[in-house]
Amino acid sequence: MADRVPSVAELAAELLGRIGDECSPAERSVLESLASGHHSHVHTGLDTPSFGERLADRVARVGGSWGFIISFTLVLLGWMLLNTDVLNHWGLVFDPYPFIFLNLMLSTLAAIQAPIIMMSQNRQSHKDRQDASVDFETNIRAELSIAQLHQKVDLLLDKADVEPDGRRG
Repeated sequence: MADRVPSVAELAAELLGRIGDECSPAERSVLESLASGHHSHVHTGLDTPSFGERLADRVARVGGSWGFIISFTLVLLGWMLLNTDVLNHWGLVFDPYPFIFLNLMLSTLAAIQAPIIMMSQNRQSHKDRQDASVDFETNIRAELSIAQLHQKVDLLLDKADVEPDGRRG
């Protein structure tokens, strides 16, 4: 006798204890694949990042590193030292104290770097949400598969007339 494949509504009631309309989209997707008998693997569907996205990721990775912070601090200290002591001897100071040109460059860098880093963070957040969704769907699949196996074991135990603790009934 061939086993009848249960419907999505039957699986929802049997395995989740709810009607099909109460299921989340991820649960419904898993139930549909179980009902069809097709156990597909979940794919993230992430696209290949564009040049701008790769650049934003790189800027965020470099700009948020200790190497960048230390080297940038050294450049700033060098700039200030150069414009106060070294070039002052020859009268060649091009950005005297209070370093207005340096402030302009720092403001420009911050104005450009902040949105680029935010683009990278938004992209990473999107990837994290997709990964969490895939993990959730995988967990639902595992839970439903375990529930199905549990039902099959219970059915076998009933057919063999064996109690759940292993004693014959």
